[in-house]
Amino acid sequence: MVLQKDFFDLPTGMIYLDGNSLGPLPKTAKARVAAMMQDEWGAQLIKGWNSAGWMAQPSRIGDAVGRLIGAPTGSVVMGDTLSIKVYQAVAAAIRMRPERRVILSDSGNFPTDLYMAQGLIRALDQGYELRVVAPDEVTEAIDDSVAAVMLTEVDYRTGRLHNMGDLTKRAHAAGAIMIWDLAHSAGAIPVDLAGCGCELAVGCTYKYLNGGPGAPAFIYVRPDLADTIEPALAGWLGCAAPFDFDLEYRPAPGIERMRVGTPPVIQLAALEAALEVWEAVDMSELRSASIALQETFIHHVEARVPQLALASPRDSAQRGSQVSFAFENGYAAMQALIARGVIGDFRAPDIMRFGFTPLYIDEADVIAAVDHIEVVMRDRIWDDPQYLTRQRVT
Repeated sequence: MVLQKDFFDLPTGMIYLDGNSLGPLPKTAKARVAAMMQDEWGAQLIKGWNSAGWMAQPSRIGDAVGRLIGAPTGSVVMGDTLSIKVYQAVAAAIRMRPERRVILSDSGNFPTDLYMAQGLIRALDQGYELRVVAPDEVTEAIDDSVAAVMLTEVDYRTGRLHNMGDLTKRAHAAGAIMIWDLAHSAGAIPVDLAGCGCELAVGCTYKYLNGGPGAPAFIYVRPDLADTIEPALAGWLGCAAPFDFDLEYRPAPGIERMRVGTPPVIQLAALEAALEVWEAVDMSELRSASIALQETFIHHVEARVPQLALASPRDSAQRGSQVSFAFENGYAAMQALIARGVIGDFRAPDIMRFGFTPLYIDEADVIAAVDHIEVVMRDRIWDDPQYLTRQRVT
């Protein structure tokens, strides 16, 4: 069972094609957060850390996320932001290859991943290099100078899909550590971390997992490394016995050592409620449904809206769960669509981005969305001053 529209609180008449940026509100999350605030925080106050199980949330919910990305129990923990988790992963990876000085990534990676690597390199000041190549040049760029390969599986602009298995094998053959960012993968496509053998993976939960704005990120460490990996951010809740208040850090056993600060209990409560929908979802069925919706969308847009050029891979096996079209005035066109109740987003310089989540999008939604796109483009509705001024978030 894939379609679960009743699980979400979507505005009447809206066609929401932006779950790849922020998932909609699960109805159960409202009740769960209200109950947490009233019955746990309100009634129990600080006792909630023990009586309501707040301290155990990051690992318990980490296991729930882990089931969606092919991670063994006890190998995923929640907390902090994706930027922090990227920093942790890269720092840990290069410490495992101290004789090497190259961190390899690609130009399709999300900027924050590159920024965090750049910041780490500056902080260390030990001659590290961030080497950024075109996505199709990654394989050839992996050599014995590379300490870590850091890639986002699904390109945030175009939806282009890296081959996780092949690239992980290539990294390992060259002696490099493999880090995958699953921000546009978790809850969108089948992922098999255990099968691919990568050392580290990170991801966010506010996109396809519907955890809400600012929902906490996750980090995965391959189980055979979990007791030896060295956290660069040695936080209080990642130490072996936080309430012994030792002045010297001793890392906790296993994945718990990748915790840093106090868990965001309210956000985790919302996320835990959101994850309930996945109990009735098979990821292979979800993937098939997503591809069918994407193919329908591409077919109708190309047949009816010649002004737009497909920017995503033509082959569905090489796409994640989004479709992007290029248009010179893409920002204005997207704003005009949003005003008509079709919600997508824009990524500079010219990308109109549409996400396809079969949990709440069906074929009728896709056809209706294309109807609006056709009108906006045919009648040049986008060419209106109200749609031309850039807002802070695009």
